[in-house]
Order: sequence, then structure tokens, then C-alpha cells
Amino acid sequence: MSTEFGVLSIVPPLLAIVLAITTRKAVLSLFIGIWAGAVIFTGGLGVVQTFEWIVVAVAGEFHVRILVFTLLLGSGVAMVWNLGGSNAVRDWAIERLDSQRKAGAVAWGLGVVLFFDDYANTAIVGSAMKDVSDHLRISREKLSYIVDSTAAPVATLGISSWVAFQLSLISDGYEAAGVADHPPAFEVFLNSIPFNMYSILAIVMVAIIVATGRDYGEMLDAEHRSWHTGQVSREDARPMQDVESDLGEPNAENARLVNFFVPIAVLIAVTVASALWTGYSPGASLMDMVTNADFASALIYGSFAMVATGFVLGKLYGILTLGEATDTTIDGFGLMLTAVSILVLAWGIGEVVSALGTGEYVAGVVGDSFPVAVLPALVLVLAAFIAFSTGTSWGTMGILTPIVIPVAWNLTGDHTIIAAAVGVIFSGAIFGDHSSPISDTTVLSATFTGADLIDHVRTQLYYAVTVATVAVALLLVWGVTRISPLLLLPVGVVLIVGLVYALSEFDASRKGLEPVVADAPPEGSEPADD
Repeated sequence: MSTEFGVLSIVPPLLAIVLAITTRKAVLSLFIGIWAGAVIFTGGLGVVQTFEWIVVAVAGEFHVRILVFTLLLGSGVAMVWNLGGSNAVRDWAIERLDSQRKAGAVAWGLGVVLFFDDYANTAIVGSAMKDVSDHLRISREKLSYIVDSTAAPVATLGISSWVAFQLSLISDGYEAAGVADHPPAFEVFLNSIPFNMYSILAIVMVAIIVATGRDYGEMLDAEHRSWHTGQVSREDARPMQDVESDLGEPNAENARLVNFFVPIAVLIAVTVASALWTGYSPGASLMDMVTNADFASALIYGSFAMVATGFVLGKLYGILTLGEATDTTIDGFGLMLTAVSILVLAWGIGEVVSALGTGEYVAGVVGDSFPVAVLPALVLVLAAFIAFSTGTSWGTMGILTPIVIPVAWNLTGDHTIIAAAVGVIFSGAIFGDHSSPISDTTVLSATFTGADLIDHVRTQLYYAVTVATVAVALLLVWGVTRISPLLLLPVGVVLIVGLVYALSEFDASRKGLEPVVADAPPEGSEPADD
């Protein structure tokens, strides 16, 4: 791709990100970013080019499938709501989850278990926990953080769509390096897992935050607001999804747990089965099926099955007529219009950075003349910047893996360094995603938890930077000492625990607040001041 635009190639995505964070108007900021890219690309007003990029972004086969999945998920959520399933599971969970710590632990646990795809992970966990979280006065920002910081990280550590994509890139990287005799791609991936320190420590960080109840940065403000006022979102926030406002009160008289758990179970079962089916070929192993699976199509089949299940349950229990179920399906599309708009514009920014050669420019600036000891840490930072600027983890992996593997091999001829490079590319891509409002996974996390997108990014950023700082420090130590990363990770956990306690105490003292809000609000009354 062309890199003739030089440093100007990073202006559009950074402009969109800065505007989004400062103005909190994501749609307008993304559009301005695309337009700025069109002006740079054409040397004129760029209006035609702006809309061409948006159209191309929508027309991409993978993107179309994700949009269909998102809309169908909206219909599935609407169906569960109107069947009274959300009320039933909320009432059921309230009897068992009587504290913020317990609810957070369940959300974290679900996020870890649903490792097969980050999109499905955010949809299922966000939808399942939102009402319970609201009842316990957990801020939407906090729930979004728990969902987002488990979904993508855990997808890089197990058998998932992420890993399938990276396996192909590992082989391409070795081919680009001219290395014919190399370990199997899956073996390299397994060896890379301990080096994927940001993802591992991000999951641990969520567990620490949930277990201790401690917060800092803007999350501390959000949690105190939610606890003391009952406002789970900021007063001027624009939630990505507001089911109650859009759909009204559900059918409380027929609230049954089956109306929640059966559609969710069908979604999971059909998605997993469809993924394996799309990857099947005669003689294929389970690993082959996972690697070759079409996860985007599987998500469509799963979400459609969820909606169809709603039709059946509505008829079976006499809650929804055929016409009412159809209307609910259409109303569910409306729940996702904000998310779809932001996704399309975020992908439009992706077209901009592709046309301007942003990723290649940034990678080229670093070059290949740096000390081997700092290579893993530097690659993590580089991957993070590209993912932050472009809003795509997969794009970052696609850009860097074929570049970094040959560089690492030429510098060292060491397969361990290759494994380290693969792990830190994952880490940097996820960190950049967690910090960027133009990332699709960030958008979907805010969508399914009903949070304001920019509020989610601003509150999560403090925690993401904390984890990334520890990961970079550990990688620098590894680069100098070559101590096993398995020994360094426990050190990272200890460092994070210390930082959480220190930063929460410092920030709370500075703001005149307590670093921990109470576990559960008193029944039938406003919570007392700390």
C-alpha cells in the first residue's frame, strides 16, 4: 500500500479519536475523521471520496455479516425483553447476587468461559448482566469495562476466531522471512501465550478490581455517582442501547426464566455448532474445524436462531402473537441503530487508514535497527499505537505479523523471539483496542451493556494503561534477563495489586471520596454517604 502521505496519514484517525474523547460525540467525530482523510487523499474537498469510503466499508463481506449479526442480536434482546425474560432473570439473580462483588464476579466468569468469539462474548455477557448490574447500582461504565476487558483478551488465549486468524499470519511471517524449516504455527502460538502479557494481566486486573471493589480515575467518579444517586449512566450520557426507553415495559405477568435462558442457550449452541460446521471437511480434526470456521456467518445463524426461538416461546406461552413478535423483531433493529452507525463510520476510518497507508507508515518509522532486548516491548507499543489509530486489532495483526517475524528472525534466528513477537502483537493490538473509541469491539461492548461509548473509553483507559505499563516493564526485564515469562507474570500480578491499592487511595484522597463503594445498597432506601 502507498505510504506517500507520510505523517499526514496518521492525522485522520487521531483527529477522530481526539474529537470523540473531548466532545463525546462519536458519530460526528468519526465522520470528520473520514472527511479529513478524504481531503488529504484527494487534495480537494473530498466529499465524494468520503462517502465512497463509507459505502465500501458497508459493502465489505465480513462487515455486512457483522452488521446483520448486530441487528439480529438487537431483535433477540428485544424478544427476550418483551417475553419478560429479562425481568425474570433479574429477579432470580437478585435473590442470589446481593452485592456488587458477586455480580462483577459472575460477569467476569462468564466473560472468561465464553472464549470462542469476542463479539458473541460481549453480546451474551452484556445482555445477561445489565439489569442485575443496574439493580445493584453498578455503573454502566464499570459493567462495560468488565465485559470489554475479558472478551477480546480471553479470545486471544483459547481456540477462537482470533487465534485462527493469527495462525495463518504466523505461517505467512515465516514465509516472508524465507524460513522453510520452522515449528508448526500452532506450536508457535502455544509458546507465545506467556508473552501475551497484556491480555493475561487485563483479565487478572478485572478480577482484582471486582474482588477489591477499588477504583480510580474516572471510574471512581462513575461508581460513586451510580451508588449515591442511582444513575447508572452520566446525566448527559447517550447510551448505545436503551431497551426500556425504546420498547417500554415488558410483560411482567408472564416472566419466566425459560424466556431468558433458552434464547441465550440457543444462541450459544447454534453459533458454536455452525462455526464447526462451516469449518468441517472430510477427515478434519476439531482443531482444523476451528481454524477454518466462518465465525461471522456462525454468529448470524446463532442470532437468527435466538430470534426464531423468541417466536416459538411467544406462541407457546401465549405472550406474543405472530404480528407482535414480528413488530418486536423490527423494533429490535432500532435498538442497534446507534451502534451500527458508529460501526460503519469506524470501518470507514479503516478504509481511510488503508488508503493513506497509516499502518505501514508507522511500522516503517520504527525500522529494524533496534536492540533485541527491547524488541518485544517496542513491538507491543507499536501494535498498540496502530490499533489505537486504526481501530482494528485484526488489521494491526495483519500489518505487523508479516513484518515483525522476518525482522525478529533476521536479528536473532531464534524461534523463542518469534513466539515473543507473536504474543506481544496480540497484547499491543488488544491494548490499542481498549483505548480507542473507533474499535468495533469497544463499540459493541458499550452497545450490549447500554453504556455511553466515550464514557466507556474514558473510564477504561486508566485501567488499560496501568496493565500495559506493567506488561511493558516485564517485557523489558525479559529482554535483558531472559527469565521465563511464566515467572514474570506472577510478579506482574503483584505489581497490579499494589498499583490498584495505591492509585485508588491516592485518587480517592484527592477527590475527597472513599476508594471503595459499599457492596450493596440498603433495601428500599437511598444508600448512606460513605
